[in-house]
Amino acid sequence: MLEKQRQQLIVELLEENTYASVIMLCEQLNASEATIRRDLIKLANSKKIKKIRGGAEVLAASEKPARKISGSAFLASKERYTDIKRSIAQKAVELCADNESIIINGGSSTYMMAEFLRHRKMNILTNSFVLAQELLENSENQITLPGGEIYRKQSIILSSFDNDTTQNYHGSKMFMGTPGISEFGVMETDPLLIRAEQKLRKRAEKLIVLADSSKIGVKGNLIFSALADVDMVITDSLADGSTLDAFEKAGIKVVIVDGE
Repeated sequence: MLEKQRQQLIVELLEENTYASVIMLCEQLNASEATIRRDLIKLANSKKIKKIRGGAEVLAASEKPARKISGSAFLASKERYTDIKRSIAQKAVELCADNESIIINGGSSTYMMAEFLRHRKMNILTNSFVLAQELLENSENQITLPGGEIYRKQSIILSSFDNDTTQNYHGSKMFMGTPGISEFGVMETDPLLIRAEQKLRKRAEKLIVLADSSKIGVKGNLIFSALADVDMVITDSLADGSTLDAFEKAGIKVVIVDGE
């Protein structure tokens, strides 16, 4: 991640939370403590934030703040477990055939599918504008985007309205990532995300969840869907075996890639 991008995310995180500790920023942005401290000094010197002991706080709320949703920053998530996510994404694309119509939900794991979709010819509906841009520039796939607002932090397009282009689309499969999947179901971080993703889910025959081992067994307070609605989980060999067994008992096909 570029320094400018990271510093912009710091400002956005402070606008969301008012205050953030150095430790929290390190976790959110996948950066070292030394890097975050340098960023805070630069941002404070340019009067964009107020640096305080152990962290920073927002200077003042803007009169008309941009609409935001909860969830990890795409640019930071993209740099975590990169090799494993790439293997999971490759396996996901192997499930697809040319001329097939699919749906790809925005996220760092699903973004990795772009590399393996470059030489395919498919119809793809995605709410990820970074994935759409990558495929438009480097492939012959037909790309469809839903209408809505752009959320820069997550690099996705979301609509709060029922009537958008998604209602006229049909896909054989929907691919999505998740912050966690457990016996309680597929987790999500924000109600607006859930509403938008459920609209996409209705347009697909099967739901395939891309979840590296750090997401397996993780619970949250918001559920996107129950396990009964999941057809397949693609994960890696470091995932908890007992949780994967529970998935299979629930009728989910579990596909495992090498996690070493």
